[in-house]
Amino acid sequence: MSSRRDFVSEASHACAGVVLGAATASAVVTDPQARESGDAPQRYLLVGLVGSENPTRANFPFVWASALKTAGNDVRIELAGDATVLMRTAVSDSVTPVGWPPFREALAKVVEHKIPIFV
Repeated sequence: MSSRRDFVSEASHACAGVVLGAATASAVVTDPQARESGDAPQRYLLVGLVGSENPTRANFPFVWASALKTAGNDVRIELAGDATVLMRTAVSDSVTPVGWPPFREALAKVVEHKIPIFV
């Protein structure tokens, strides 16, 4: 008859196997070499809900989308709520996030990468 100590030892090995298997599967999906071999890029939908009342948070979806697209992923941006006003030229030209370049530059990068924006 097995002791409780034997059971716990065997169970921990089984858990480690599951964790290792999940980590290996995750590494295969995010491996850049696998992406170059013909696997489909990852797809991202970034949702912006913050408008000009908080310029720093309003800038994040656009900066992240540009970075993700540069890394070879499929990216889309969806704006809802207060974020929809960011698409007006007067607003986008006047928004300046703290510690980031002006919002119009982030928007220009998104347009340059041809990332679709849904309002």
